[in-house]
Amino acid sequence: MSLKSLPVPDPGVPDLSSPPAFLRWMRRSQRRGQLLATGWGVLELTCQAALPLALGLGIQAAAAGDLAGIWRAGGLALLLAALQSLGGVQLHRQAVWNWITAASQLRQLVARQTSRLGAGLSRRIATGEIVAVSSSDVERIGWYVELLARVRAAVLVWLGLSAVVLARRPLLGLAVLLGVPVLAASVWPLLAPLERRYSTQRAFAGKATELTADTVAGLRVLRGIGGEELFLERYRAASQQVRGAAVRTARIWSLMQLQQVLLPGLFVVATTWYGAELVIRGRIGVGELVAVYGATAFLASPLRILGEAAHAWSVARVAAGRAVRVLALNRTADGGAFTASLTRPERADLYDPLTGLTARAGRITAVVCGDPDTAGHLAGRLGGHLPLAEDERPEPSVRLGGTPLDEVPLEEVRAAVLVQDKEPVLLSGTLAELFDVPGAGRVTPDRALGAAHAGDVLDALVDGSPESQGDPMRAKITERGRSLSGGQRQRLALARSLVADPAVLVLDEPTSAVDAHTESKIAAGLREVRAGRTTVLFATSPLLLDRADTVLLVHRGRVVAAGTHRELLHGCPRYRAVVTRDEGADTADEAAAADAPAAPAPAEEKV
Repeated sequence: MSLKSLPVPDPGVPDLSSPPAFLRWMRRSQRRGQLLATGWGVLELTCQAALPLALGLGIQAAAAGDLAGIWRAGGLALLLAALQSLGGVQLHRQAVWNWITAASQLRQLVARQTSRLGAGLSRRIATGEIVAVSSSDVERIGWYVELLARVRAAVLVWLGLSAVVLARRPLLGLAVLLGVPVLAASVWPLLAPLERRYSTQRAFAGKATELTADTVAGLRVLRGIGGEELFLERYRAASQQVRGAAVRTARIWSLMQLQQVLLPGLFVVATTWYGAELVIRGRIGVGELVAVYGATAFLASPLRILGEAAHAWSVARVAAGRAVRVLALNRTADGGAFTASLTRPERADLYDPLTGLTARAGRITAVVCGDPDTAGHLAGRLGGHLPLAEDERPEPSVRLGGTPLDEVPLEEVRAAVLVQDKEPVLLSGTLAELFDVPGAGRVTPDRALGAAHAGDVLDALVDGSPESQGDPMRAKITERGRSLSGGQRQRLALARSLVADPAVLVLDEPTSAVDAHTESKIAAGLREVRAGRTTVLFATSPLLLDRADTVLLVHRGRVVAAGTHRELLHGCPRYRAVVTRDEGADTADEAAAADAPAAPAPAEEKV
């Protein structure tokens, strides 16, 4: 069996019509592996079933005093044992190969979906649920896919054994032929309760994982306010719910295990009793009785595999339902086809009909929102890849040059509009790898780093990476840039966005963690590098706002004022209150602002 490089280049397009359909698709996607595992399984089980026959022949030869027959039976037994060992080893290797391949394929599908939907995915499904799908659910589905080949092998060998026994002893053969499905069917009444209980356990586990993920994300805040004990109490309660649900699931599973041992045992006792009666009557010999006993005792193996398959099917169907829920999410509410295309996006205005926001082509437009969450949501909308929460109604699409972004393929939207979150992620690797992003080539890394005023960041990276030999581009960045301060991470992320040089760049508070002196230099560098490109800047810093061509004030989801920073600072009390963080000014001027005529929202460009 040759090794296979993982991940695969393309995990494929899954069938998401239902959880069973998804499981069938997973099975079909590895036909070769399933066929090989089935073949090795047939070899192992056939040798296991035939081994009692060799022993029976040996006993019969010994009873008859046939020394040559004893040697022949011994040689046959050794051969069968060797082939059984070979089949068992190869089956295990192929089964693990199938399991790992299925798990890796599903993880790739989840990763691709996470990349497609971006930061908006957490508005549809909790982060803990994504983690659970990528871990425990992946293992359950991989187990089911791997087990299918062993089930086929067990069924094929059972049918072959039944045919042989039926030809020799019709009554015993009929018992073997009908006994397995009858005993296997006895497990099915327990499957529905098992699936219900495991579904409850899985839901509780997802909530516990969600609670853990949220806590880790806000651990610093929790420590600051002394909330560790409150979290521990909540987590204890959640973990006890998971434990209780797991115990209830285990009770059903223990009953299934009991049936898999007790019922085949009773079947073997009954069959052996009947065979002993035939020996007493002289209708069969002792050696044949041993063969009959071995054949019926062998049936415990197919029954064990079928029982394991029933359990795997129950938990895999629940896991597949969770996976399908994640993979079936779409950028748009209707999940329609993307047939439109963007034409010269660098010369097109960006327009949001929901808020009335318009960012003119080739200019820097600053957007001021009193609520940081509103700013983050609006930045995601402008990127064209923010899915709705399940309880929200569809919103009109943002337009670039008159083309709705929801109708444009995601790859084309991402190439035209780049959104940098307020907490950008830096992946581990060298600085050169950080800047290895698709771009027009107009902005070099050196120019971008200069605009981001990141000289001290380069010094810190070189000092922390002796292997770089003084070359900043060879310096190592730790996971998520944890060795850097918040301001240093922001400046590296900003430089990376500038190197990408998109037609439209949306920045959400790109300098919130840097000092005023550095922020002033970044504002000047940003204006110089982004000349001729469309830039939307979400900020409340006067140093950045003063460099913008146009400043828009968004209040309660609508653009209520537009102008330069200085114009709005003197003429709009609400804007002045947000920028100067003077809540008293906002309260004192609220009535006057309400009586004044509202600034008209910028109109969408004519295309």
